[in-house]
Amino acid sequence: MKRILVIFLVITGAYIGWNYLFDGDGLNFARAKDSVKVSNGTEKISIDVSSVATKIVPEDRDDVHAELEGKGSVKVKRHGDEIQVCVKRRGFFWFNWFEMDRTSLTVYIPDHFDKDMDIELGSGKIDFIGKSADQPVKLRNLAINIGSGSMNLENFVVGNLEHQSSSGEVNMNSIDASKSSFDVSSGSVQVKNFTGKLDGNVSSGELEIQMNKLIDDVDLNVSSGYIELDLPDEADFTLNGKISSGNLSSDFPLKNKEASKNRIYGKYGSGKYQINADVSSGNLKIK
Repeated sequence: MKRILVIFLVITGAYIGWNYLFDGDGLNFARAKDSVKVSNGTEKISIDVSSVATKIVPEDRDDVHAELEGKGSVKVKRHGDEIQVCVKRRGFFWFNWFEMDRTSLTVYIPDHFDKDMDIELGSGKIDFIGKSADQPVKLRNLAINIGSGSMNLENFVVGNLEHQSSSGEVNMNSIDASKSSFDVSSGSVQVKNFTGKLDGNVSSGELEIQMNKLIDDVDLNVSSGYIELDLPDEADFTLNGKISSGNLSSDFPLKNKEASKNRIYGKYGSGKYQINADVSSGNLKIK
């Protein structure tokens, strides 16, 4: 048994020494890049990354270009009307923690691309920031799926935003979405300067959204965890709240208020937009 353990340790040590000292540019470092031109028929750009610090950069170009620094390889390929960006890591997965902070990916996309994007993050970090609030990234559909890790998203105008988080930390700022859905099963999602129609579901974790303007209806559901909705003082809404367990509160002085253990109803301002809130457990606060 001891001999087997010694042999295993020797092989493991040899692998680590070779993989991390000699595979790459001499010291655990390599560069890889790939690109595909965006055509008029390109409907979607998909980015799938894990265990990599990633930046998505919109700029004046006509292709999707990806550059990886560190261990692994990056592939940009066309599949029908879709361009896919995928990173593969070399070595055994359980060795990758040695290099997680050293491996980085930069994906350059055309700043005029305004169709669909899918982003999937298994772990690691993604930064995707438009040039400014006045020069945002404009997309028809944006779908985000986060298993863990973290994401920063800023300066976007989107027709439909779909966000799913099973863990991790997400920060968004300056988001204008005609329609949006946030599905949080764990982790934390914080959104600032949001405008648009909102559908939020939290089964665990936290969802905090600060709205610049209330211009459409809001649907919120908490089965566990916490939702905080921060509305502007001039918002006009009717609150329809149902509570089976947990807590639902509003800092706004409501007109025609009706409140009981399982229900809260009332209007603020003209009552134009509907805020439908259902709390089966956890907490939901409107402020």
